[in-house]
Amino acid sequence: MVRGQRALLDALGVKHLVAVVGPSYGGFQAFQWAVTFPDFMTGIVAAVTALKRPRDENANTSADLAKGFEHDPGWNGGHCYPHGIKATMTSLRVKTLKNYGIEARLAPQFPDAAARERAIEAIAAKWADEFDPNSLIVLRRALDFYDITPHVGRIRARVLYAISRTDKLFPPSLEEPTMAAFRAAGVDATYTLIDSELGHSASGDDAAKWEPALRDFMARL
Repeated sequence: MVRGQRALLDALGVKHLVAVVGPSYGGFQAFQWAVTFPDFMTGIVAAVTALKRPRDENANTSADLAKGFEHDPGWNGGHCYPHGIKATMTSLRVKTLKNYGIEARLAPQFPDAAARERAIEAIAAKWADEFDPNSLIVLRRALDFYDITPHVGRIRARVLYAISRTDKLFPPSLEEPTMAAFRAAGVDATYTLIDSELGHSASGDDAAKWEPALRDFMARL
């Protein structure tokens, strides 16, 4: 994916980036940029993410996703067009959004639990209308093998690493081993904790909580 992005930038005549910035899966890509093309950017910002995929035994692999889709009669071995598998994708997205902490974000707007659940369903359904299930499997397959910990020493860019205090997917406990890996490799890295109740969604939905750290980092670049 990162090589594809580099090819696009080459075609556009872009020779250097000030920073590669991404949250979550985009954070994986920011780290991958730093080890695959270490001299192409001055800095990277990786938020609510990690140097390798979470080793959650309950997390779905790409094979698990494909197997789960098989139960939907519209899947048809992946040839699910033009109608797709909206109900299955919606259900999957609801679970994902809850893992991200969406209930805390919507609670002030929808204090009633039933109304909040309907709102989450509506958000998930909109996503299911737009997201290709085969793309989801490909993205997950790439994640199955993602681990740049052996290559941290290739990073030459400055790093800003941000984690949300309430993120269940990438908890603050990742700070110590991640920053230790940076120090051992001589990477110029800064860590900031996003003091948010919004879990994995904090980097975007609670952006003001870490804006000063991001602004300062970008100014130093």
